[in-house]
Amino acid sequence: MERPLRIPAVLSCAALLLLPMVAGAYRPAPPPQDLVRLDVIDRDRGTPLPVWSHRGDTWIAGRPGTPYSVRLRNTTGERVLVVLSVDGVNAVSGETAAPDQTGYVLAPWQSTDITGWRKSNNDVARFEFTALPDSYAARTGRPDHVGAIGIAVFRERGAPVAVAAPAPSRDPMRQSARASGDRAESSIARESAAVPQQIGTGHGVREWAPVTRTAFERATRTPAQRTVLRYDSDEALAALGIGPRVQAQPRRPDAFPGGFVPDP
Repeated sequence: MERPLRIPAVLSCAALLLLPMVAGAYRPAPPPQDLVRLDVIDRDRGTPLPVWSHRGDTWIAGRPGTPYSVRLRNTTGERVLVVLSVDGVNAVSGETAAPDQTGYVLAPWQSTDITGWRKSNNDVARFEFTALPDSYAARTGRPDHVGAIGIAVFRERGAPVAVAAPAPSRDPMRQSARASGDRAESSIARESAAVPQQIGTGHGVREWAPVTRTAFERATRTPAQRTVLRYDSDEALAALGIGPRVQAQPRRPDAFPGGFVPDP
């Protein structure tokens, strides 16, 4: 099978990026409905961002200036291809994202963090939350889909016998809820024009993130899984009624709140 370096235009035979294997990269599978589990990691804290479900969508809150990574976990015993879209832009090629484009190939049960926009086989420009006008999509004239992180996942044609999963273990860090791809197609529109998108994903500093290329033939033309996470600032999500509910404190009168008697 030919392995061209260019990004392929043909669906059936594509040169794609294979992520390196790293220590501790293998994890047990979450529930079987998703081939790949998607989480967004706050890199300053090293923890997944909390996730909320709202009207069929799945939301996270970002803070401007915070670097983040997209964690992908292959929950199957076969290789899969993941096309990653950030703000409607392919995170590998920089094209306006579509499922038939290039992406990342994950080995069976592999987990990895995608930390930025792919600049070469060796480095990326860091993902970081930023004000919407400073986002990469807005700066390249494509602001319409800022606020969505999505994956399209493909099975491999003629895949070998599946590799057995590691022994299951509990994952206390898991807080995510996943939205189905069918619902996500139309979820980019804002619920209200009164709450415009506030933040996007910037094109940060360069980081070392080596990958190699491999061939991958998709089993189908349409993805087996489409998952979308929507995001915005804490303030924007609160205005939409999304996020933890803060309980109002009951009023507690004070018998001695002040000094002398003022005029009424």
